[in-house]
Amino acid sequence: MSTTDNTLIAALGELIDLDTDKPYATAKAIKSARIENGRAFVEVELGYPAASRFAAIETQLEAAAKALPGIDTVEVKVGSRIVAHRVQGNVQLLPGVKNIIAVSSGKGGVGKSTTAANLALALAREGATVGLLDADIYGPSQPQMMGIAGLQPESEDGKTMLPLPAHGLQVNSIGFLVDPEQPMVWRGPMVTQALRQLLFDTRWKDLDYLVIDMPPGTGDIQLTLAQSVPVTGAVIVTTPQDIALLDARKGLKMFEKVGIPILGIVENMSIHICSNCGHAEHIFGAGGGEAMCADYGASFLGSLPLDIKIRSQTDSGAPTVVAEPDGPIAATYAGIARKVAVAIAEKQRDRRLTFPTIVVNKE
Repeated sequence: MSTTDNTLIAALGELIDLDTDKPYATAKAIKSARIENGRAFVEVELGYPAASRFAAIETQLEAAAKALPGIDTVEVKVGSRIVAHRVQGNVQLLPGVKNIIAVSSGKGGVGKSTTAANLALALAREGATVGLLDADIYGPSQPQMMGIAGLQPESEDGKTMLPLPAHGLQVNSIGFLVDPEQPMVWRGPMVTQALRQLLFDTRWKDLDYLVIDMPPGTGDIQLTLAQSVPVTGAVIVTTPQDIALLDARKGLKMFEKVGIPILGIVENMSIHICSNCGHAEHIFGAGGGEAMCADYGASFLGSLPLDIKIRSQTDSGAPTVVAEPDGPIAATYAGIARKVAVAIAEKQRDRRLTFPTIVVNKE
């Protein structure tokens, strides 16, 4: 008995996606499957970037197809197509940007900017087109982290800015526009206006994701941004320390109040392993991030160690995902990036970008 095209599609659709833990049929990822003279041709389209997984997915589908009667050889093509997803309320959408990820923390010093940088780089390495906006007006750090400090964005029309390229990302920051030693003694309304200009006056080009490194805290500036920026979802960064978790919980509740989904929680500095003796110690406590996830029904995206290389590589302008792309820490960031992208892919699509604007002219 030979296998039909429909039987092949049904069989492959029952396989479990390696990143979502759901059947491919759930996301309608098996776009086509046909059989010609004992040869199967299969096309898979994921809703999230996962270039590092393509080979494993091809192997998975090839093995399943070959197990069916009448199929001798299999050709599998795997790709990704990222679309825009719903944002909060009726907030104005951002031209050239499909999805915005806000990376936030309730307090400073927990590694939020480092996480934002490596998350953006990991998404890009998985095949997405990614931008990075440094929204920390009082302490912009992304120019240094991206290795492009001292540069300035160009303007072709005198009104908008072109983002600067760095490690495959499109980057902008207030740090490009002011003296790095100049303190920003601006009040809240000025900061909010400056950030809106950075966001809306930057000519982002066809971004699948724009990662925003939010200012730390949960004050008026953060709340105003959360209400006016079209955010697809937020990532909360914390350490296991009780004090950090108290502030992280406030940040999570702030996003909930303005209707922004929490994509998950990242725990930084979870463990320190001595480079001399190998002794492992939970300097800032253990399990705090996972406990917070359990309390609020949020996803635990992953934990990162307190490692000197993360700090030194970021300070040198080449974050870990760039400096050691095949290392274990970069692999952790890649896993976090895929989980974030999957969480976005499972959200409702934003149809405002698919329908044309209809204008009725009166004669």
